[in-house]
Amino acid sequence: MRQEKDSMGVIEVNDDALWGAQTQRSLRYFAIGTEQMPLPVIHALARIKRAAALVNAGLGLLDEALAEKISDAAAEVVAGRWDTQFPLRVWQTGSGTQSNMNVNEVIANRANEMAGQSRGGKTPVHPNDHVNLGQSSNDAFPSAMHIAAALAIHRGLLPALAHLEGELERKTGDFAHLIKVGRTHLMDAVPLTLGQEFSGYVAQLRQGIHALEQTLPGLYALALGGTAVGTGLNCHPDFASAVCARLHAELGLPFRPAANAFAALAGHEALLQLSAALRGMAMSLIKIANDIRWMASGPRAGLGELHLPENEPGSSIMPGKVNPTQAEALTMVCVQIYGNDAAIAFAASQGNFELNVYKPLIAYNILQSIALLGDAVRSFSDHCLRDLQPAEDQLRQSMEESLMLVTALTPVIGYERAAAAAQHAHREGCTLRAAVLHLGHLSAEEFDRYMRPERMLGL
Repeated sequence: MRQEKDSMGVIEVNDDALWGAQTQRSLRYFAIGTEQMPLPVIHALARIKRAAALVNAGLGLLDEALAEKISDAAAEVVAGRWDTQFPLRVWQTGSGTQSNMNVNEVIANRANEMAGQSRGGKTPVHPNDHVNLGQSSNDAFPSAMHIAAALAIHRGLLPALAHLEGELERKTGDFAHLIKVGRTHLMDAVPLTLGQEFSGYVAQLRQGIHALEQTLPGLYALALGGTAVGTGLNCHPDFASAVCARLHAELGLPFRPAANAFAALAGHEALLQLSAALRGMAMSLIKIANDIRWMASGPRAGLGELHLPENEPGSSIMPGKVNPTQAEALTMVCVQIYGNDAAIAFAASQGNFELNVYKPLIAYNILQSIALLGDAVRSFSDHCLRDLQPAEDQLRQSMEESLMLVTALTPVIGYERAAAAAQHAHREGCTLRAAVLHLGHLSAEEFDRYMRPERMLGL
């Protein structure tokens, strides 16, 4: 063990730890749950520290040699080399101060090691005076939340959704010629093609992607430069714009200082809007997944219109059973996103005066939603949609037996006679053709001329 000191006094820290006194105190006083601060937030904080050090050196506020060491240490954190050195729980101070200091301490200790000094000495690099220069947890942490969320969307979720869109588009084309029974109110309706049905899924997905993309400009606005309460105390006036410019150059995303730092510290509208867009996407995906598992139900006592890929045994007791497991996994993830959104919505409402103190909860839930949705969408695409096959015989049989084909006869024999024919066919268990002929509404030749399902598709 070694002794580290902060403004509260001395505390013992394990020699193997790169963190310092404030991190150790958080471990002692916030042993709550098992949920750790998401690593994307940690890595985003390290990106901020790296850019800040180089900017502060350029502004003449930090020795260039110290800035270089801070930059190198922060780069190691970004690369994931020291991921085990960030053990703090989500359930900590609502500003994220302890995780911000965890990052400051690890970078400072690592920088000092690079300078040939021992851990814990705070020399030549100090975690507050140098690594945190020009920042407060109150502006650095929400900025890291935005950076982490923006990167997760660009690098994970949007590519996964594009992959799903591609699979749905392919199925739309593959299924374009397959006429099937439509359903409204879960009851038989007029026909459409399986491809038309899947084209609706593509359109729903595209709307969701557009809604997600609409939230990105709000994420590019960073709270940096506001420091403690939004006034920018102890921060160079050019600091925020210069750090954002470096982050833009490094990550390729147009980060910029928030137009109003007071709002950026006290409110989280951008992340709330993102959460709402994720919830909207979850809604569409639940519909798509449920439709597919309904159409695949059976194979003999359900709709049986689709054949699911046989990925794994479906039952521990019933041999040969295949279950819609990918649809179940995706819809469970979507339900979790609904729950996360509810938590985020409440947390975002809890800004008091100059600070919202539910930041770690918002960060944890929004990043979980993004990551889960990306993973589940890719799994559903690869392990369900890719090898999904139509049951053409079942589609054809259901189409031939559908009573709602009688809708095509309404312009010819009228609604009342058409309804009577459908009711007779249902009551007697016969075909529509037999019913219409029995009731004398049309001749066989006339029925065959007007009853053409392929003309009912709006193509």
